[in-house]
Amino acid sequence: MSSVPASNRYDAVLIGGGVMSATLATMLAELEPDWKVLVLEKLDTVGAESSDMWNNAGTGHSALCELNYTPATPDGGVDIGKAVAINEQFQLSRQFWAHLVEEGVLPDPGNFINSVPHMSFVRGGDVEFLRARYEALSRHPLFAGMEWSEDRAAIGEWAPLLMAGRAAGERVAATRAQAGTDVDFGSLTKQMLAGAAKNGVELLTGHTVKDLRRRGSGWTVVGESTGASGGSFQVATPFVFVGSGGGALHLLQRSGIPEGQGFGGFPVSGQWLRCTNEEVVERHAAKVYGQAEVGAPPMSVPHLDTRFDHGRRALMFGPYAGFSPKFLKQGSLLDLPLSVRPHNLLPMLAVARDNVSLMTYLGKQIVQSTDQRLEALRVFYPDARSDDWELLTAGQRVQVIKKGPRGGVLQFGTELVHAGDGSVAALLGASPGASTAVEVMLRLLRQCFPAHQELWRERLTAMVPSYGTKLSEDTDLLTATLARTSDVLRLAA
Repeated sequence: MSSVPASNRYDAVLIGGGVMSATLATMLAELEPDWKVLVLEKLDTVGAESSDMWNNAGTGHSALCELNYTPATPDGGVDIGKAVAINEQFQLSRQFWAHLVEEGVLPDPGNFINSVPHMSFVRGGDVEFLRARYEALSRHPLFAGMEWSEDRAAIGEWAPLLMAGRAAGERVAATRAQAGTDVDFGSLTKQMLAGAAKNGVELLTGHTVKDLRRRGSGWTVVGESTGASGGSFQVATPFVFVGSGGGALHLLQRSGIPEGQGFGGFPVSGQWLRCTNEEVVERHAAKVYGQAEVGAPPMSVPHLDTRFDHGRRALMFGPYAGFSPKFLKQGSLLDLPLSVRPHNLLPMLAVARDNVSLMTYLGKQIVQSTDQRLEALRVFYPDARSDDWELLTAGQRVQVIKKGPRGGVLQFGTELVHAGDGSVAALLGASPGASTAVEVMLRLLRQCFPAHQELWRERLTAMVPSYGTKLSEDTDLLTATLARTSDVLRLAA
C-alpha cells in the first residue's frame, strides 16, 4: 500500500473508515464510476472505532424495542413519531444492503446481519406505559405483527433468562417483534469498502488528516501517514466528507465554515458485560431493551442482547455509562478541552447547567463496583453469575451540543452539518447512527449535490427502491419491500 495518496486531486475525499464513509464511498462508486474517490482512515484497519461490533449495540435500530424512541404523553399515551421515522430510515438501509447482496458486493449477508427478535421488557409501574406503546405501535403498518404479553410463561418462552429465578409476585410485561436484527457494522464496513476498492475507490489506512484548508471553491486536505515509511501529504478536492466519528468535530472546526459555529461535543464512554458460556447463550435469542434510569442518557438504556460474532453467538449486557474526555476510543485525553472555542463556550456551559442529573448519573456509573454491575444485569437475568461475564470497553460516543433557546442544548442523535455551497459535510453525534447510515448519506447527496439529483435519480432508485417515498404511506410497496429484503438478506419476514 502506498504511503501517500496516488493522486494530488480527487473528486471526493472521505475522512474516516467507518460505516458512514463506507456507505458514501459505495454509493459514489456506483453513481459516478469515473470519479476519483479517496477514503482516509487514521487506524491500521477500517471499522475499528464506533463501527466495530463490540463497540456498539448492533441492534439494527428500527424502534421495535427501544423505549426512549416512544416518549409518554401527558394524556397517558405515547408519541410514536420518532419511532416511525427511525423505522423508515432502517428500511432504507435494508434495501441498500439487499441491493449490494444482489450485486455481489456483500456475497454472504449472514456475515453482517442476522434475525434476532427485538423485545421490550418492563416491571411494575412501567407495564401500563408499555401497553400504551404496544397499542399505538401495533396499529401502524411498520410495526404490524408486534406481540404483547403479561403472561410469565409466555415471556419465559420468548426469553427464558428473563424469567428464571424471578420473584413470583413481580408484575412484568413484554413485547416482541420477530422482524428484529443483529448487525455487525464492523464486518459490513469492511465488506463495503472492499467492494468500493474493487470499483476504483482508493482506500488508505494509517493516514491521519490534520487540517482542512479552503482552496477556491474546494479544499486542500492536509495529513500525514503513520506507516513505516511515513510522510506528509496534501490533496485537493471539491468535496470533503468528515465521517470520523467523535473526531469529526475537530475537523469541522478546522474547516472554519460558519455553519459549524456553536457546535460542541460531550463525550460519553461505556462498558459492556459479555458472556460466551454456551450453556447460557443458548437460552437467550433476543435483544431485550428496558427502561433507562432517571437521569441516564438515551444511549444508556439497558439491554440484554444476542450478538453474532462471525457466526458464533454471544450475549451482551449494558451499557454502563462513564466519562472520558476522549472523542474516540483510541483518541486523546485532550480531545474535549481542545474542542472548546469562543463560539461554543456558552452552549457548552448552558448544557452543563441544565444537565446536572446527567452529570450525577455518570458520576455514579464511573464508581460502580462489580457487584453493582451484576445487580443491574440481574434485573434482566435474575440467575446471572459473575463467572460467566467479562467486562469490555465500548466505543466512545460524542453527543452533539448546539445553540438553543436557553443558550445550548444536548442532542442525543446525529447531526449532518454542511457548508452552504455543499463542498464539505461533517456528521456529528451517535445513536441511532450506523443503522440509519443510508438515510443520512442519501440526505447528504441531496444537500451537497443538488445539481446531480435528476441525473442520479434512476440509479438511486435502483439502490433503494423506496427512495423519495415513505413506506408507511404505501402499504403495497411496504409489503413488497419487506418481502424482498427479508428474502435477499435471509431474514425473518
